[in-house]
Amino acid sequence: MSDDLSKRRLGRGLAALIGQMDQPVPVDAAPKGVSADRMVPIEHVSRNPRNPRRQFDEGDLQDLASSIRQHGIVQPVVVRPVEDRYEIIAGERRWRAAQLAGLHEIPVIVRDVDDRTALEIAIVENVQRADLNPLEEALGYDQLIAEYGYTQNDLGGIIGKSRSHVANSLRLLKLPEPVRDMLSSGDLSAGHARALITTSDPVSLARMIVSKGMSVRDAERLAQNDIKAQSEPAAGKSDQKDSDTLALERTLSDSLGLDVKINHRGGSGQVRINYRTLEQLEEICRLLERR
Repeated sequence: MSDDLSKRRLGRGLAALIGQMDQPVPVDAAPKGVSADRMVPIEHVSRNPRNPRRQFDEGDLQDLASSIRQHGIVQPVVVRPVEDRYEIIAGERRWRAAQLAGLHEIPVIVRDVDDRTALEIAIVENVQRADLNPLEEALGYDQLIAEYGYTQNDLGGIIGKSRSHVANSLRLLKLPEPVRDMLSSGDLSAGHARALITTSDPVSLARMIVSKGMSVRDAERLAQNDIKAQSEPAAGKSDQKDSDTLALERTLSDSLGLDVKINHRGGSGQVRINYRTLEQLEEICRLLERR
């Protein structure tokens, strides 16, 4: 029965998850001594350690704090009751700025939800507002998959994105830590980073891209040259892949969220799709059956 309820909840979509936050809940759902949907002392509110968002620009927080001093908090912080206090589900940026503004109380909307739903809402709200950097988004998806057994299709339905978008986000987690740091800081875009996943030395190439201010298209060409160079020692001139084949490999890899290799000779050849989990294999089968 709980699985059926979970499936129905997945089908509600983005609008339902966000829209339901605007409806009040009974007072007895809040921690003892504090009513729901009201102004509460800011010290009674704490951040959610599982929030996928980790980075908050200090300049943006100061600007928001200045606005809050003049106009107050226009949109309440969404919280849930945890023991004798509130834990933030959505709105940590507003809560941080309110502290900088010197507020003693903040408006809250209370939702009595479990850990999984709280994480879903946090990811949906941040993705909708484009508040997550690409690495935070990927880590949030990975957390839902690892802890709650979500499929990529489930996540796509929750956040209103395609399955390939989720798959491509998760591919970013294959990158080494220095490249992920550049992605997290904004020095590299997701497009830059995806181009580096199958290269021989993504760290050196990432530093070159940043230092030269390369576009995503330039980064893709750089990555293609690196991949081509990898294949040259093991194959003769006749086995080298042309630029069109390499470009098609990258297009298919981005579309499926999986590594795709094409071996084309004359008018025939092979397409190899590499998968790591049974879920990925099942998804490939579903895609082929639709055709």
